[in-house]
Amino acid sequence: MELVTPGLGLIFWMVISFSVILFILKKFAWKPILKALKDREISIDTALKSADKAKEEMEKLKTDNEKIIKEAKNERDNLLKDARHVKDKIISEAKQKANLEAKIIIEDAKGKIESEKDAALDEIKNQVADFSIEIAEKILKKKLEKSNDQKDFIKELVDEIKIN
Repeated sequence: MELVTPGLGLIFWMVISFSVILFILKKFAWKPILKALKDREISIDTALKSADKAKEEMEKLKTDNEKIIKEAKNERDNLLKDARHVKDKIISEAKQKANLEAKIIIEDAKGKIESEKDAALDEIKNQVADFSIEIAEKILKKKLEKSNDQKDFIKELVDEIKIN
């Protein structure tokens, strides 16, 4: 029955050994354990603060990235707008230059046509004059007494001359 109801001596030695162990723990182990727990608490707190700070920085970076992306899109849109403007300007200038060159070519062609027309008219006038002189020479060479004979002769000569 001693196991169920301990003796007074056993209780005394248990209290003394517990007190000694408690004193030894308090003297040598309690401060390092508390210090280790405090250090652990501080490191956990620091890690949590670092995590919060990192989270805030990530949010800030995300916001900055969105802002940079928006600015890049705006810049891209502006560049495309400027490129379209430059393209339209180049096309417009090319059309104007082509129209000007076409007008110059047309004017040159008109001038050439006019000069060729004048040359052709001069040639026709010269041929008509040559034909007239030939006809006059033939008329003068042949003396005719009657006007009917002259008319018949002139018709005959005109029929003989072929105009090109």
